Amino acid sequence: MSFYDAVVPAYLQMLNSLTGLLTKAEAHCAAKKIDPSVLLGSRLFPDMLPLSKQIQLVSDFATKGCARLTHSEVPSNPDTEKTFEELKQRLAKTIDYVKSFKPEQFAGAEAKDVTFPTGPDKTTTLKGQQFLSAFSLPNFYFHCATAHGILRHNGVEVGKRDFMGQT
Repeated sequence: MSFYDAVVPAYLQMLNSLTGLLTKAEAHCAAKKIDPSVLLGSRLFPDMLPLSKQIQLVSDFATKGCARLTHSEVPSNPDTEKTFEELKQRLAKTIDYVKSFKPEQFAGAEAKDVTFPTGPDKTTTLKGQQFLSAFSLPNFYFHCATAHGILRHNGVEVGKRDFMGQT
């Protein structure tokens, strides 16, 4: 398996599944007459980030993961989304960005140094394989699962198949 095959399909699967989850959440709000901002601001626990931020972080980890692994310029994505539609547009933009990468861009990425910020004045450098398996993908999946959990906790009828999306 190429490094590209370990990276791009994983990101795309979950980005697409989150798009479906947001569509179901939006329909849930309409059917139950719930103000969408209430669900978008929901958290699993008071010290956790809300649903909207979970989606933004999923987008960031996919975008920045691909960029850093290929030593491409890391795009800036301001967190301005306030509606389901805006979050779905952000996911669509992220999907297009991830799809734009070619397998050859990931050639040798597993052994190359990846330097990334880990605090206000701190960076960490890992080899590409370690960056992917110990940082980028775990964070990506954490925020995907948390978004799913927030929706499920708030009564949106989603399950494991919705989380897994189309494989």
